[in-house]
Amino acid sequence: MFLQQLVNGVTLGAVYALIALGYTMVYGILELINFAHGEIFMMGSFFGLLFWWILEMTGFSRIIPIPLIIFLMFIFSMVATAFLGALLEFIAYRPLRSVTNRLIPLISALGASIFLQNFAMLTFGSTNRVYPAIFPDVGWDLFHARISLIQVFIFITCILMMAGLTVLVNKTKLGRSMRAVAQDYVTASLMGIRVNRIITITFMIGSSLAAAAGVMYGMYYGVAKFDMGYLAGLKAFTAAVLGGIGNIPGAMLGGFCLGIIESFGAGYISSEYKDMFAFLMLLFILLLRPSGLLGQQVPDKV
Repeated sequence: MFLQQLVNGVTLGAVYALIALGYTMVYGILELINFAHGEIFMMGSFFGLLFWWILEMTGFSRIIPIPLIIFLMFIFSMVATAFLGALLEFIAYRPLRSVTNRLIPLISALGASIFLQNFAMLTFGSTNRVYPAIFPDVGWDLFHARISLIQVFIFITCILMMAGLTVLVNKTKLGRSMRAVAQDYVTASLMGIRVNRIITITFMIGSSLAAAAGVMYGMYYGVAKFDMGYLAGLKAFTAAVLGGIGNIPGAMLGGFCLGIIESFGAGYISSEYKDMFAFLMLLFILLLRPSGLLGQQVPDKV
């Protein structure tokens, strides 16, 4: 049972880590908690499902190979959600960037969250929408634990995306621009960096990662619902704080830790209280180490 809960926790933690990366990237640049990010995750899941519905209606789902369908679902969802993230930044956050009261952007984020949730409810319905069972029901038995193909897929895909993001931020010209904007966006603009463009790209990258997590979540649990982003977003925010807000490796670590803690709590104590364990862990971290496991990583403003 221990190994099975560990496998389940790592799978869930990988999804949380992808969502948490969006929180920590935006906070690292703008020092803003994007509370609409959970709804971005939810919309990403629905975009993937929408692509499947299009394939079903046109008959292409019976022609295109399954691996290609999965790949195209991710691409469609990530691209659509990236543009949604850019639109959210342009409408809800950019006009408020210069305000001194930090509560105003926070209220705008909450309003965007409520809007997206109600938009999804009116568009896709208030009931659970069934995700297609694309992955074959195969797996491997390892020391009395069952590891399914979709769990392996989720873990490997999340690790590759996190590694790609780390390389992007630390080794590329775009990453250097992002770090410069995080340090001091006024000075960065004087040095020729297009600050608005960099901030928009940051929102797009974070949103596309959340979309990938939404598609994986839908495939793993078999459903998508208009309010699924609320709790997932809170847990991902908890993961970001757990690892150290603004710290990309910390968001990854926090996501995996949170998923494992939740899985063991549900398996050994009670599945009815599994959500409670995540927020208890947040409480303990805030009391014992407020900067998170790896420390808060927000550049000092000049």
